Amino acid sequence: MRELEDYLKPYSKAMVKLLKGPVESSASVWSELLHYQVEIQEYLGQIGLELIVKREEGFAFVTQFEDSEGNTQGLITRRQIGFETSIVLVVLRQSLEEYDSNPTQFQASAKFITDTEIKEELELFLPEQFNRVKFLQELDRYVKRIVDLGYLKEVNKKDQETTYQIRRIIKEKVSLGALQEFKDKLQDYVESI
Repeated sequence: MRELEDYLKPYSKAMVKLLKGPVESSASVWSELLHYQVEIQEYLGQIGLELIVKREEGFAFVTQFEDSEGNTQGLITRRQIGFETSIVLVVLRQSLEEYDSNPTQFQASAKFITDTEIKEELELFLPEQFNRVKFLQELDRYVKRIVDLGYLKEVNKKDQETTYQIRRIIKEKVSLGALQEFKDKLQDYVESI
């Protein structure tokens, strides 16, 4: 009878991590992922997945191949995130973009943001006609959803203030074009109220 070790590859742990979600350069499997990138892609390709490595950004993730009609194998479930959560995502993406355009000397390659800063940026972003009170009351729930999706990482919690790291995978999921498109849709929505 064969043992588990007979089936494992030197990149098995990296594959498992990738199938669970994005892998950052700080992960213990990062060097294996880079070293066995070709082998990992060959394996993933057999089940309709593609490995995306953003070495300069410090992360890697798996996406699905699409046919000419936009269909996939359906291995990775697409999730609807809701309008309000989308607003928070857009604000976080814009914050990361502004940081990347003008990094401060105090924050190296990571962008950190607190609950208070998220709220302040949202207040600046939301048009006056938008129901701000209800939105801000539910903000913790939207932020928790974004943490669950892997776009924010809680790094510190003191008293009532939480500090998060905006994970760079957000740049892949919310492109600059999508950012502008969402802002336009939000403006159209507000004007229709």
